[in-house]
Amino acid sequence: MSTKITINNNGSVKLEGDFEIVDMQGNNYGLQGRTVVSICRCGMSANKPFCDGSHKGHFEHNAVAFDLPPKKV
Repeated sequence: MSTKITINNNGSVKLEGDFEIVDMQGNNYGLQGRTVVSICRCGMSANKPFCDGSHKGHFEHNAVAFDLPPKKV
């Protein structure tokens, strides 16, 4: 299964599928077999990089897809 990344309105980034998450040294986070996790994007989680719901009522962003400009050569 490929990885699907969903940017949630007013909240986290949801990862679904086959993925691994590593720190800057390349060490794996122990996901204990999870195939769905939510990543904090508000900076308020006490469980970073994972979302713990701390953003509720304190983070607003409507996620609307758009096209990036062309890649620079």
